[in-house]
Amino acid sequence: MEAYTGFAQVYDDFMDNVPYEEWCGYVCGILEEYGIRDGLVLDLGCGTGRMTRLLRRRGYDMIGVDLSGEMLEIAREAEGEDTSILYLQQDMREFELYGTVRAVVCLCDSLNYILDPDELRRVFALVNNYLDPGGILICDMNTAYKYREVLGDSVICENRETECFIWENDYDEESRINEYALNFFVQKENGLYERFEEFHYQKAYGTEQVKRLIREAGLELLAVYGEGTKEEPAPDCERVYFIAREQGKRPPERKEC
Repeated sequence: MEAYTGFAQVYDDFMDNVPYEEWCGYVCGILEEYGIRDGLVLDLGCGTGRMTRLLRRRGYDMIGVDLSGEMLEIAREAEGEDTSILYLQQDMREFELYGTVRAVVCLCDSLNYILDPDELRRVFALVNNYLDPGGILICDMNTAYKYREVLGDSVICENRETECFIWENDYDEESRINEYALNFFVQKENGLYERFEEFHYQKAYGTEQVKRLIREAGLELLAVYGEGTKEEPAPDCERVYFIAREQGKRPPERKEC
């Protein structure tokens, strides 16, 4: 799937209504609840690095991993002269790090792009492998309710001064896959508009299925929350957060002086 290629150049423009600051505060609150107030954190599926940079400002040392080279190019440009964030172009289904990290965050429904349950389990297993002993995973996923009842077969259009897009949704109940057909137009320097077209696919997973995959990958499931809450997801919840902890590694033994 070739996604976030041409769309990368207008992604931040059209996502300016996303409450990144609010999401960051929510995620940091969970990290602090488990004693992670600093240290190395991986933003898996970091995109243009909006959340990565916010977490860096909160005091975390950040690594960003994303499949799209175009998105990462924008992320690096946004840093300017501050190159303290390490960005790696990798597929989250087979990502590799130089060592372990205190926490992994995977937000903005990035995991819904994993269409095969076995591959999703593999992602969770890699996360468990690269977490410090007792390290924390925080990830979110769109729900079937959102795909079925909110997006459904809707068409979303938006027109800006120099950009516009048409976003068509097609949710298949049997496969539980939502197809996004994106057409967007960007004005060039000569006043003409260039058209781009991309197709994105996301899968709706049931909460119980994700919980099972997390456990099968070796992680300890800690909590499942409805978006922005510390409560169980309601039936009409559109986004669910999963919090899990590394299992399997032993912390280094302390030697007595």
